[in-house]
Amino acid sequence: MLSRTADNLYWLGRYVERAENTARLLAGTQRLSLMPIPTDEAGNLWRNLFQSEFEENAFLAKHSEFSETPVMEYMALDPENPSSIYSCVHGARENVRAARHVLTTEISQCINETWMEVKKCRPQDVIDRGTQNYLDSIKERAHLFRGVVHGTMRRGEPFMFWELGAALERAENTSRLMLARSAAFHRAAKRDDGFDFYRWGTFLRTANAYSAYRQLYRDIDPVSVADLLILNTQIPRSLLSCIEDSAEVLRNLKREAQCAAMAERLASELRTMRLDTILRSGLEGFLHDFRKQVHVLSDQIRVDFIMVR
Repeated sequence: MLSRTADNLYWLGRYVERAENTARLLAGTQRLSLMPIPTDEAGNLWRNLFQSEFEENAFLAKHSEFSETPVMEYMALDPENPSSIYSCVHGARENVRAARHVLTTEISQCINETWMEVKKCRPQDVIDRGTQNYLDSIKERAHLFRGVVHGTMRRGEPFMFWELGAALERAENTSRLMLARSAAFHRAAKRDDGFDFYRWGTFLRTANAYSAYRQLYRDIDPVSVADLLILNTQIPRSLLSCIEDSAEVLRNLKREAQCAAMAERLASELRTMRLDTILRSGLEGFLHDFRKQVHVLSDQIRVDFIMVR
């Protein structure tokens, strides 16, 4: 398969995952903003969605404050924001068009329909429709797209490159979600008024992990939430699950490649980690380090498979 086609499929997987994750982040943050949260947490609720000074400055160049309406508009509908839902769906469509010779007609139809819905949407349309309804529709379209890919695509190299991109993006998205709420994991005192239950319930729904959590753990508490999303391989969005999936795909694609060894090494490191050690050494530092390693792995994948962009 041509390296450019591999690149198109890899980024197709990443863009669809990123669009869904952005919708989940926005939906969860809006729900949390409606709760009686502490003043210090409320002040940074929307700002915490931006993980770097560069991202913050790009937002502030167009908007004056980190509040619901401007953040929602910037992260959902702004075509100049490369990580907005609009930009991600557009990027996914362009990659489908470039790789259509290895994709099925159903895949092209699915992404084209999604793009037409996103393209015509304006801020007032989202308000009229209801923000949560709009974000739910993005998540549903991402689920539909994944189902179409799994249901119609041949299990060959094209499928594996799509799967690889989706797995790595999912790993980065889970770490980003946890970073946005990292301060809450360190809260020493628990509230007895039901606040913790609803806050962590909202957080788990944002990660699409609420049902799994209730099946595996008793009470909702930050330590168990961290254990689920970092080390528990029974859910597809945990950091360990995503890296193990990536390592498996790379072994099947090219076992001797340097990126395959890097993915296996990262998976092995995560398998041997203990949650209490992670929390004691600093969850935020661990998550930042994990994201850096994912970025390095992604760069090495493009080098090993000569994928240019």
